[in-house]
Amino acid sequence: MSDDRRAAIPLTELPDPAVAYAVEGDDARVTAANDAFRRRFDEPSPELRVSTIFDRFGECETTGDRDPVAHVVRGDRIGVRLGGSETRGPFLARVIPSDGDTGFLTFSDLGEYPDERDAPGVDQVSSVLSHDLRNPLDVAKAHLRAARETGDPEHFDSVAAAHDRMERIVRDVLTLTRDDPVARPSEAVAVEAAARDAWRSIDADRAELAVSESLPTVTADPDRLRRLFENLFRNSVEHGAPDDGEKTVVAVRPFERGFYVADDGPGVPPAKRGLVFDPGYSTRPDGTGLGLAIVERIADAHGWDVTLATADGGGARFEIGL
Repeated sequence: MSDDRRAAIPLTELPDPAVAYAVEGDDARVTAANDAFRRRFDEPSPELRVSTIFDRFGECETTGDRDPVAHVVRGDRIGVRLGGSETRGPFLARVIPSDGDTGFLTFSDLGEYPDERDAPGVDQVSSVLSHDLRNPLDVAKAHLRAARETGDPEHFDSVAAAHDRMERIVRDVLTLTRDDPVARPSEAVAVEAAARDAWRSIDADRAELAVSESLPTVTADPDRLRRLFENLFRNSVEHGAPDDGEKTVVAVRPFERGFYVADDGPGVPPAKRGLVFDPGYSTRPDGTGLGLAIVERIADAHGWDVTLATADGGGARFEIGL
């Protein structure tokens, strides 16, 4: 479910605490709040600022590289972990920009789920599953009610998109938690063909693929190798799209130990590079944070290693060492 579709749902339909905001100068003013926000944060004053909400918490960690209010003003889609309050949270605040200088903030109470920093392995992934499945379920329910009331068939498209997202989340979690082997590498697979095949299965309207013809042939599980490429490609397309309207270029090329996938996007800040393969870590408000964890597990199942490096142009470069 895209952020734009979610933002189109009335504020009152969102189950988590949520506010609408309008950017004013170097801050944003809250223009509306739902009942869930009023119950958890009190009735907002007419001049309540987004910065004031964040200041209520002693801990404020963003998935971006700037102050959270700066991301709100810029219109960035980010997540903000808010903690350090004795009476509230911790929360995951999701910034959902809308038209112009407006947008929405939703607050998911992380206290309702296992703490991802303490819970290992399956518990960590289960936390992601229980949290992220609830959102598309709620979205689908809201659009079904709207479809019954208005008869507008566009609401059914939104329901279908929510179901597609739930299916992807369930598939990702099963990959990370099942007991049987993730991959059975037994066939000779051309890396070039696997990459091109995977590219056709993703939404890449804002990107183009450049594949070297000198890529190796490897012993692999063909379905899992394709899945590895799908997740790397989605990561590049979702995080590397330039703001100037130009297409992201995603390249697959060989290097001395194997092959790599690189893009010409903004790359990953050094402070965040150690987190990208952790289940549940995502810089997108609608992300599950499971895609790169699955890439690492598929690589491990083949006896390969995957490393995040910096591409020549400053983007992300994922190296698969054979």
